Amino acid sequence: MFTTISITNKWQIHIPKSLRGDFGLDKPGKVAITAEKGKIIITPAKSTIMQYAGKLHERFDKKKINIDQIRDLIDYSDL
Repeated sequence: MFTTISITNKWQIHIPKSLRGDFGLDKPGKVAITAEKGKIIITPAKSTIMQYAGKLHERFDKKKINIDQIRDLIDYSDL
């Protein structure tokens, strides 16, 4: 598919809906950009486990831990 798109004054582009669907870009996220022989190539970025770090913290206990007393909270009975 060939299409012409505009670049905004902030150097942003809009990926047409038809192309987003073809490449599985169903929500905003990251893409990989490479330059090759005078072309700019945009490909969907692969998810890494690190991108999910911190996203689930709300589901877990929000108990604050004092780092100075961390040794008191560790159970050494099984060691």
